[in-house]
Amino acid sequence: MFDDLALPFVQRGLIEVSVLAVGAGLIGTWIVLRGLSFYAHAVGTAAFPGLVLADGLGFSAVLGAFGAAALVATLVAWLARRERDREDALTALVLVAALAIGIVLASDVFHSGANVDTLLFGSLLTIDGRDIAFAAVSSVAVLMATLILGPRWLATGFERSLAEADGNAGRTDAALLLLVALVAVAALAAVGALLATAMLVVPAATTRLLVTRLRTWQVATVALVAAEGLAGMWLAVRTNAPPGATIAVLSGSVFAVVIFGRSILQHRAVRPVALAVVALALVGLAGCGGSGSSSSGSGDAIPVVATTTQLADLVRNLGHTGVNVTQILQPNTDPHDYEPRPDDVKNTAGAKIVFTSGDNLDKWMGDVVSQSGGDPRVVDLGATVPGKVPGETSGPEASTYDPHWWHDPTNVEEAAGQVAAALGRADPAHSETFVSNAAEYVAKLKTLDTGIKACFAKVPAAQRKLVTDHDAFNYFAQRYGIDVIGAVIPSQTTQAQPSAKALVALAKTIKAEGVRAVFPESSVNSKLAKAIATQTGATADHTLYGDTLGPKGSAGATYLTMEQANADSMVRGFTQGKLGCTIPGL
Repeated sequence: MFDDLALPFVQRGLIEVSVLAVGAGLIGTWIVLRGLSFYAHAVGTAAFPGLVLADGLGFSAVLGAFGAAALVATLVAWLARRERDREDALTALVLVAALAIGIVLASDVFHSGANVDTLLFGSLLTIDGRDIAFAAVSSVAVLMATLILGPRWLATGFERSLAEADGNAGRTDAALLLLVALVAVAALAAVGALLATAMLVVPAATTRLLVTRLRTWQVATVALVAAEGLAGMWLAVRTNAPPGATIAVLSGSVFAVVIFGRSILQHRAVRPVALAVVALALVGLAGCGGSGSSSSGSGDAIPVVATTTQLADLVRNLGHTGVNVTQILQPNTDPHDYEPRPDDVKNTAGAKIVFTSGDNLDKWMGDVVSQSGGDPRVVDLGATVPGKVPGETSGPEASTYDPHWWHDPTNVEEAAGQVAAALGRADPAHSETFVSNAAEYVAKLKTLDTGIKACFAKVPAAQRKLVTDHDAFNYFAQRYGIDVIGAVIPSQTTQAQPSAKALVALAKTIKAEGVRAVFPESSVNSKLAKAIATQTGATADHTLYGDTLGPKGSAGATYLTMEQANADSMVRGFTQGKLGCTIPGL
């Protein structure tokens, strides 16, 4: 039952939450005592523009986040000294400004995505020594400040006018705000900016219901933060759920149990209702597991991990029963914003080969491999793709090339050769079988390629005008003579946000070019694409598979059928339903 605690990545996560508990627990009591709960949430969330800058310019995420958080703390402290009793309103103004700047930077400057997303939600699965060291520094700083400045913080909280008599209240309050920012940034690695409240506020609010003396409260809060962090990490591993979210759910559940437990003791009339709420909280906690990765193959097969749905399908077709494929991403899961799960790390630790798509589409896999404690051979299938389509040179993908290389079947032919070679090295006795399987699959790829060309040959070139949800079909368009007019999200990552100006320009272009259809994607919310289509008189009735295969039984359940389905949708959209695309022999 507790064997998972021996895994290296679990132990690092446990160390992180244990060290961070001191700083989070102590600062949490001051947050609750001084009424800074909204500020604590705001300062963590307001680290967003710092994360975007760090990601876009290539420097430390922690440095960027703390710089932004410290600036927010300084602004709030400065404004609060001039506008007394309006701290919440001023905090809200600063928070809105920080978020607005972050959104502009993310959408229009850096097109930031997956890296920032991970920091916003945290990942205890990829903790390293620097994260632990930063948590230790923040905890020591809060402990020393509590011993030295604690009496002043306490006096200011109860009687501000008396505390201000010596003229130091402003400086000590500013120190408190900066320490809250420091611990909130330290919590990024554990639970992320958006869930920092689960460690900084909720445990202190919980223990406040049970104790009345300050020192007892502080010790109890530190102990509760540590207990919830350790239990949350263990539960996350057992249920294959995101650790940050699990800790947050556990923290909220404990608070609910305590507050309703008090109600049971104090008011007999509410006992049935309180018991029901507690039971629901416990049931919700027990069911916090995630979908995780899926595996296939026999027990004697080569253990292989493939990040994307397309790669897993390719490896299964070439390996058959000779490989045991663990597929990390599930159908209709966006690879740009995926948060690795505990099972992903455990499966990677036991794998002989890890196949990645490359070009930073699945960049998060690098951390999973490094933290797994295993030694798998990593094969980047996108590294040697011939005829690459240029992409953006900045942004979260940090790639010179479009990462959606699989939308050209000739690139998948190259990838098939790499997969067969990698499997043959891992299992030399069956290398010829893998090569033979690859040859059979390549023959199907050639049939697919020829069939798609034939389908588009029936569509006049002037009608082959493509507008999609995001910039994922450049390879497909280049291969089959399609003119890419634009994308609702003008980026190769779905994490970017379209600006109003860009959407207006796209709508004008659609009308000017006579575009007949806007194509939503299966893994992206189609609301905006459909709105653009309605505004311009185009249709949005034909969905494409961009970043992922579809679920079992759908038209896009395999790579071959996915690309046939994409071709069929495009042909129907281009011709207003007059033509379709079917390819026999797949």
